[in-house]
Amino acid sequence: MKADLIATRQAIRAGSTHPLEAAQACLAVAQSPACAHAFMQLSPEAVQRTASQPQVVQTPLAGLAVSIKDLFDVQGQITQAGSIVLKNQPPAPADCLAVARLRAAGAALIGRTNMVEFAFSGVGTNPHYGTPAAWDGLHDQAVGTPGEPHVPGGSSSGAAVSVATGAAFVGLGSDTGGSIRVPAALNGIVGFKNTARLVPTQGALPLSTTLDTVCAMTRTVRDAILAHEVLSARQVPRGLRPLFGFRLAVVKHLMQDGMDATVTRAFQRSLNTLQAAGARIDELALPELNELAPMMSTGGFSPAEGFAWHRALIERESGHYDPRVLQRLMRGSGMKAHEYMDLVEARRHWIGRVEAALVGYDAVLSPTTPITAPTISDVAPGAERDAEFFRVNGLLLRNTSAVNTLDGCGISLPCHAPGELPVGLMAWHAAMHDDTILQLALLLEPLLQQH
Repeated sequence: MKADLIATRQAIRAGSTHPLEAAQACLAVAQSPACAHAFMQLSPEAVQRTASQPQVVQTPLAGLAVSIKDLFDVQGQITQAGSIVLKNQPPAPADCLAVARLRAAGAALIGRTNMVEFAFSGVGTNPHYGTPAAWDGLHDQAVGTPGEPHVPGGSSSGAAVSVATGAAFVGLGSDTGGSIRVPAALNGIVGFKNTARLVPTQGALPLSTTLDTVCAMTRTVRDAILAHEVLSARQVPRGLRPLFGFRLAVVKHLMQDGMDATVTRAFQRSLNTLQAAGARIDELALPELNELAPMMSTGGFSPAEGFAWHRALIERESGHYDPRVLQRLMRGSGMKAHEYMDLVEARRHWIGRVEAALVGYDAVLSPTTPITAPTISDVAPGAERDAEFFRVNGLLLRNTSAVNTLDGCGISLPCHAPGELPVGLMAWHAAMHDDTILQLALLLEPLLQQH
């Protein structure tokens, strides 16, 4: 695995490397075939200017490369959200708050990353700007049969590829139903979704104001903690509890339904490894998960709130939308006011019951996704592949979106073995359990990497 941000920062402060050397190395990767379609825009001059400043060495991010999903305002740049609909909008007058915090912490903003149009899919395809191929960050090579690249996961597709390939140390993204954890899982890196309220969404183009979360992907858990501390403007306490001091649960129903052979093998091997290391893991029924599909039967938050934001644009520009994104947005056009209010109330009660069921547990362990990444050709644009696309999209987002509905937090850690397609193990809990999840992840990471 490539050196993470903290190791590179240590080398910079020890004088064995310089931020400008790291910047040039990242730019070389970003401009290579490994990052084809990963970036909407690169900023080489800005990166080198930041990395050349003497004072940057002592900042938390030490002048190292951070990529920005095309969802966030960066001063002087157009926020397109992976769409051609917004390409003629005026540049942003100021950085959004998340970008401003990264910049103040010494980030060198290497460029804007490609994404699913308007952040509305977990697959990662984009018919306007191309689809970046998933990258196996453990082996430094594209995974799969030559000529058959795999989808990167979405919606933060380019952000994941930028981190996995080594073009960036941190990929700023968003997670509404899994858009950080899904691409992290499919690219073999770390993706942490914090409790939504901990990081401001100001200056990020919205999909669902109820569910949108600003967060990041990194190469390691310790980098994930650092990125979260910068974005949330808070410190994460480092715990001293040993692994056996955590009480963990697994849920078989729903979370393990429909797992493919690779995920089944990797997930069970991971549980065995953790139990051999002293982890206490109970099986938890959690029948409340059965209520998710009926609760969302009228459409859910993302279509309703997304359509409310897009409705004027759709009237003028519907022919320029990705048809699959438009289809999902239009589902929100039919939701009635009382159905939306019923959904808000149902979710509130559901969260209370799930939180009660999780009392006494420090985290739940699940596969991040029940399947590995399909090939891009399997779900490429085209009406004849729409059914397969929506089937895959539903599976990729199924486990992660439950955590968003819970208003919870979760982290995806790579748990596959060499030669396997990337698989993620997700540790998750309800809102404001972020510190416990991160402390646990520090213990799980080296055990999962034994393979």
